[in-house]
Amino acid sequence: MIRLALTSAVLIAWASASSDAAEIKIGYLRQAEHRPALSLIQTPAENDGVAGARLAVNDDNTTGKFLDQQFSLEDIRLAAGGDPAAATLALADRGIMLVVADLPPDALLKAADAGKARGLLFFNVGAIDDRLREADCRANLIHTAPTRTMLADALAQYLVWKQWRKWLLVVGSHADDKLYGDALRRAAKRFGARIVQEKVFEDTGGARRTDSGVAQIQRQLPPFTQGAPAYDVLIAADESEVFASYLPYRTWEARPVAGSAGLVPTSWDASFDQWGAVQMQDRFIKLFSRRMTARDMQAWTAVRMIGEGAARTRSGEPNALLDFLKGSEFALAAFKGQRLTLRDWNLQLRQPILLSDGRMIVSVSPQEGFLHQFSELDTLGIDRPESKCSLR
Repeated sequence: MIRLALTSAVLIAWASASSDAAEIKIGYLRQAEHRPALSLIQTPAENDGVAGARLAVNDDNTTGKFLDQQFSLEDIRLAAGGDPAAATLALADRGIMLVVADLPPDALLKAADAGKARGLLFFNVGAIDDRLREADCRANLIHTAPTRTMLADALAQYLVWKQWRKWLLVVGSHADDKLYGDALRRAAKRFGARIVQEKVFEDTGGARRTDSGVAQIQRQLPPFTQGAPAYDVLIAADESEVFASYLPYRTWEARPVAGSAGLVPTSWDASFDQWGAVQMQDRFIKLFSRRMTARDMQAWTAVRMIGEGAARTRSGEPNALLDFLKGSEFALAAFKGQRLTLRDWNLQLRQPILLSDGRMIVSVSPQEGFLHQFSELDTLGIDRPESKCSLR
């Protein structure tokens, strides 16, 4: 009887503490869009991204219950053509001051600008455009998604380490493809590779999957890559998912493919199993019955940054969190072999980049021998002396 009474007393005390816990509300603002993929097995799940955020909320609450903090997540989906500024103000009206944003660049900037006057803090988990960290950077916008230059530099470092310095660059005809092409050219120049030839793959439309599709691709792609000067590796810039996935094993010369297909730089991959990543992957699969994507990981990282900041500052107030995350005491363990920190000049998260072939992790950048006076992670992407960001 005494033991039962003590147990009841503990439960009552814990329930009382839980009811008095400070609630830290997080919004997940995303745009309803269909992201096509040439490979059926790479078609994103409906909860891509937000699932990673939900896993992180669980992790935050594991610690938060000892600190009288309770974290919650509200998923807000913008309809096609929806107003991100109006959605942001609606979040503020409901007391949600911390927003994980999975939006296209222009919509993301509209949301961040609308939230500035209300004191909202945003975490970009999807947009990789460098301009969001440079000319269009915002003082209330943290980035856990890597930039195109970070991804391109990570790939370039490995190819140069392999002595595959001669590149055939194939760039798609869409705007994002061209931006990735720019990042790859910059990386080649930065690390001593040479682009021996560039080709443009024009998107002429038409059906991607037909009864004769494989036969047509097999006939068309080898001649497209024929006649190039001697090269070590073909680099594809195809963010629009038009052609790159068709390139491996179909080039005229027997050469590896990298970039948007073949060897792909990414913030996370379902095959990653080092530095405790297996337990993270297992927990995710148990909850969502699928494997974790890069967008899931970027959202998990954002919500864990909120949890870490709230635990250390004992506050869910955006300015307190931002000051802590920008400071020297912040570091996040994220199963990638190094603690992640924030670049205070443009609010980009430093992070290793994985190089995946779709089945295994081939390598992790930064590569050995690429040195930096502050952090080797700053060899990936635009460094402080190069930055054009003026946080406002």
